[in-house]
Amino acid sequence: MNSKTKKLTTVAMLCAAAYIAAAIGRIPIILFLKYDPKDIIIVIGGLIYGPFTSFLISLLVSFVQMMTISANGLLGFLMNVISSSSFACTAAFIYKKRRTLSGAVAGLLCGVACMAAVMLIWNYLVAPIYMGYPREAVAKLLIPAFLPFNLIKGGLNAAFTMLLYKPVVTVLRRFHMVER
Repeated sequence: MNSKTKKLTTVAMLCAAAYIAAAIGRIPIILFLKYDPKDIIIVIGGLIYGPFTSFLISLLVSFVQMMTISANGLLGFLMNVISSSSFACTAAFIYKKRRTLSGAVAGLLCGVACMAAVMLIWNYLVAPIYMGYPREAVAKLLIPAFLPFNLIKGGLNAAFTMLLYKPVVTVLRRFHMVER
């Protein structure tokens, strides 16, 4: 199998795994906010192949999610892509520049911070539309609900990525799906 086919196959497997994680792994955290572990798989794809791959997986998985299991339609799709991409693309970009353990940790921590900051802005702008709440009510939820949720979500994603990255890459290398 040539390298383009291997990459396409691996990215497709990561997309499928991320969708399954989103579909069956939803856990309520704060109020109406639910955690799903798909970003772990999205960022692993980015750590292997770079930030564009993270964005692509995020886009594809969020689209399939919108068409099948999401109740929030196009706005939910938009929020999923922005949330996943701000975390995974940031982590993958930093790791691409510094392919070491400290580069991975720095990338993941910056990804958590970026996602938390970006989602505060996007929740302020978009949440009133799909939640049907006045903007003032959403603004009152930013610090006590949305910020802790995104920090918890990002922290869990970063921690599980650190635990799973090496075993996943080892298996992919054993099957000659990724380069050494």
